[in-house]
Amino acid sequence: MNPRLDIHSPLPDREDFRIGIIGSGFIVNDCHLPAYRKAGFNPVAIASRHQEHAAAVAARHGIARVHRTPEELLDDTSIEVLDIAVPPQAQVGIIEAACARRNVRGILAQKPLGVNYAEARRAVEACEAAGITLAVNQNMRYDQSVRAAKTLLDEGQLGRPVLATMDMRGIPHWMPWQAELGWLTLRIMSIHHLDTFRYWFGDPEGIYCSIRTDPRTTFSHSDGICLYILDYAGELRCSSVDDPWTGPAKEGCPSDIYIRWRIEGTEGLAIGEIGWCHEPYTTPSTIRYARRGSQHFDCPVWPESWFPDAFIGTMAQLLIALEKGQEPAISGRDNLKTMALVEAAYLSAAQKRRVAPGEVA
Repeated sequence: MNPRLDIHSPLPDREDFRIGIIGSGFIVNDCHLPAYRKAGFNPVAIASRHQEHAAAVAARHGIARVHRTPEELLDDTSIEVLDIAVPPQAQVGIIEAACARRNVRGILAQKPLGVNYAEARRAVEACEAAGITLAVNQNMRYDQSVRAAKTLLDEGQLGRPVLATMDMRGIPHWMPWQAELGWLTLRIMSIHHLDTFRYWFGDPEGIYCSIRTDPRTTFSHSDGICLYILDYAGELRCSSVDDPWTGPAKEGCPSDIYIRWRIEGTEGLAIGEIGWCHEPYTTPSTIRYARRGSQHFDCPVWPESWFPDAFIGTMAQLLIALEKGQEPAISGRDNLKTMALVEAAYLSAAQKRRVAPGEVA
């Protein structure tokens, strides 16, 4: 068997696009910038709500210019690509401000692309009207095990997909800004899994979703523990259990923490585990796969990890799009389909029925 597993992102020929970053939290400091330096990309400026935080990040990663405010960075006409890493309720306003100035050629936005589908659509339409290429940082698509599975599917190594599952028993670090939004898992963690199912198999026809609160989270929220099933044309079914509780793992009980996925096909089986939820978070993800007639599983290994290496791919796909004058691999327009699927999950849970993504798009 042993196909060449395409775990690495393509890279642009031109690596010196001038990148300006808005945000200076963990995701920038420990993911974006280590990945960009590893790939040879060119971050030239940074700004955030707190200039001292931005200055500390700039000093760590060798960024020459620290702007006093995000607005000052948006006014910087030397920047070609805007990398936004702020909470979702602040993101669309920054995108619209960048579009009004029309200084940049491309924007990489975080997921979720706004607090709901309507905001995401506003962001996409603003960029299209301004002639700015918008890409979304759905970085699980560049997890190495996820890309390896995509290779197996594309090459027909597993035959016709029959059933695919995700099982997240992990405790995310919820951010303070989530308390004011009143939601938890579907837009923050499940969105990764829903987008991965779309990456692997295309768009489902409908979703069934059931949710309950997370006993550990003290602020008001609806979607703590989430279970959902995706209906595809034909007989393929996908499902996920997204469980940020995992039992009283922080309250004195032994823990069993993992994120695992499984794809069963008519000709083979692939099983993966995402390394992010282990200590350290830079633990590589894994895959094992076998085909009819195999005597054992193939178990390739690699040194890269989801965090931070996948963030090379999310920026690279935007730079390649700018270089070649084409749509990014994860364009804003494509990501509206992921956002619609998330909104359909909320509607399904509220109305206790199957919902087609087209009902909310």
